[in-house]
Amino acid sequence: MPPLSKQFYITTAIDYVNGQPHLGHAYEKVIADVISRARHCLGEEAFFLTGLDEHGQKVQQAAEAAGKDAQTYTDELAGDWQSFVKKLGISNNDFVRTTDARHQEVVCEILQQLYDADEFYQDEYVGFYSAKQESFLTDKDRDADGNFAPLYGEVQELREKNYYFKLGRHQQWLIDHIEANPEFVAPDYRRNEVLGFLKNNTLEDLCISRPKERLTWGIPLPFDSDYVTYVWFDALTNYLSIPRARGEEADLWPADIHVIGKDILKFHAVYWPIMLKAAGLALPKQVLVHGWWQKDNQKMSKSIGNVVDPVAVIDDWGLDAFRYYVVRELAIGPDGNWTDESFANRYHAELANGLGNLVNRSLSMLTRYREGIVPPQHDELAAEAIAARDKLLGELKSNELQAGLMTIWSFIARMNQYVDETAPFKLAKDPEQTERLGEVLYNLAEGCRLLAIWLQPYLPTTSHRIMEQLNHSTDLANLAEEGWGGLSAGHNINMPEALFPRRDK
Repeated sequence: MPPLSKQFYITTAIDYVNGQPHLGHAYEKVIADVISRARHCLGEEAFFLTGLDEHGQKVQQAAEAAGKDAQTYTDELAGDWQSFVKKLGISNNDFVRTTDARHQEVVCEILQQLYDADEFYQDEYVGFYSAKQESFLTDKDRDADGNFAPLYGEVQELREKNYYFKLGRHQQWLIDHIEANPEFVAPDYRRNEVLGFLKNNTLEDLCISRPKERLTWGIPLPFDSDYVTYVWFDALTNYLSIPRARGEEADLWPADIHVIGKDILKFHAVYWPIMLKAAGLALPKQVLVHGWWQKDNQKMSKSIGNVVDPVAVIDDWGLDAFRYYVVRELAIGPDGNWTDESFANRYHAELANGLGNLVNRSLSMLTRYREGIVPPQHDELAAEAIAARDKLLGELKSNELQAGLMTIWSFIARMNQYVDETAPFKLAKDPEQTERLGEVLYNLAEGCRLLAIWLQPYLPTTSHRIMEQLNHSTDLANLAEEGWGGLSAGHNINMPEALFPRRDK
């Protein structure tokens, strides 16, 4: 039996389990989910991984402050995060926890491999340490007044022996790789950011251990049990550890896309590729970097009280309304600004009045004027529909998710315009226009069917509901293969129901 071809493999960053999930976590998972679902809808096999980063000093300190051992503390929080993923309707194939034995085994394999390859050395560190950022600092990290920025929290002086990874020896190789593979970091301004950093700084070797006398909550080094692994070395390896632990490394690796936030770009575009290269492993094809969300043009803060709770929004407005807003409001790359007013406006204008009203009145007229029976095929909107589909295909393949939604909504606007132009409610009053009315009703019903197919990656629940109202198969449909004419004459639809009921603002 020939080997299976490689699956499309996408990951999110794994979330640090020292608190509760917020809008940024939700956004990253939703855009990765849309990309993964889109690949399925393009006829590909796709594997989607998300999960939790559970080791490190911040977790150990938070557990101690809560009066719990670290494993109990992370187990409780992990349950909250897994419920959060379900709430978002995420179609992940696996969920990694860095406390999993299957993950830790692979981390130790990679560590031992790099140690044997002389990529590590031991040295004494004298300097400053930020527990908040779990990183060592130098004088270059001070501001003009000689102080460390508040983001580092309490900074302490340290003198301790640790193991270091020889990053510097790979610096020129990484520059060459990024320049030869411009798609490796996207958008391009993030790629330029990485190249600027690499070309203007000498890459310092990376401390990959913490002594157990200071930190016990971590994976012990396989070659020195007095130390645990630096949390980022542990965390980054998850992308490889799960395919290897599942026995699917050949089917999945290298990853096609790592979806991450801009704050962890250096770890993914500098440390991670060098780790893989040093271990003789293939590099991911792309690190796709998204921006941050603000609320009302301010950084979100619990103390200010301007935090957006995704779960509360979903409970209030519905899952697909939330998914629609975060993808439509923000392209992958720049920062975004959430306002409750813009959310409500998009809900009413684009979901309730745009998509929802179109589907409801199209199917209601088919029910009223033809007893829900589809008339003979007519192709008045066929060319425009196929043009929209082909544009959408290109946008989904290049992960232009916001642009894809705009393409879909342009066709929704065209269909709503078509209703106004043809005025089927007037045609229905004229017995001589019976045939013309049937033509219009077919175009509207078939247009709704195609919209349901195109919405599969974005709004899976809504897509399913439209297909149910059409009394059509709800199985996953291939976007590229679904052309005009899928509804057959004589097919009987179900009673329409409101997709997005209007609400009092």
